[in-house]
Amino acid sequence: MQQLTPEGQSLVAELANRHGFSVDAVTHLLFAVRNGNGTMAQFGHPEFGGGGQWMRGGMIMLGDMFNHALKGRVDALCSEIADVLARQPGLLHSGSFQSQSQGGAGYQTQTAGGSPGQSSLFVPDPAANWWPAELGSPSATGSQNQVKYAYFANIRRLAVDTGGECWVYDTQDHQIGGFSQQQGYGSSITFSSQYGTVNLGSLSVVSRGPSLG
Repeated sequence: MQQLTPEGQSLVAELANRHGFSVDAVTHLLFAVRNGNGTMAQFGHPEFGGGGQWMRGGMIMLGDMFNHALKGRVDALCSEIADVLARQPGLLHSGSFQSQSQGGAGYQTQTAGGSPGQSSLFVPDPAANWWPAELGSPSATGSQNQVKYAYFANIRRLAVDTGGECWVYDTQDHQIGGFSQQQGYGSSITFSSQYGTVNLGSLSVVSRGPSLG
């Protein structure tokens, strides 16, 4: 099981003290909300009335179904955890790349955002990374239509996973702000930088090999 960093442990202790749950219960819920990408959580812990489910927006089900006070406390804790996770760069699917549809052209765009580096709450799990280990921690990650991206701004590298194959590109002096993928025949991947829209094929390929994830 992935472990928490000292910062993550400190957060859990603070939340446990403020919401009136044990550290074990809050840790359980932290992982549950993270696994639900910050929008939902499935959990099972005695302090939460056994098994339950939470969805952002107000839906919550507990084993102790008539304990409305507990429902309110669990909902408040889940919501706060989701807010904290959303501020962690590269942690949630929507945290680093925000998907937007462009009308008429059949494109989807994902825009890089947030601070460089990985989440400071969880100890990195090398097995979860599909890119070569020597690239380190990405500034931003994202995926769409079975294509995954990991951008390493500090070392000017971009890793792209297509069909289980990892391509690593030299981004040169581009400051990448987003990606677009055209669907259908002749589909291609482009990215936006300070120079405008650029085709991924214009970058030099540094390496190519099987994806690690």
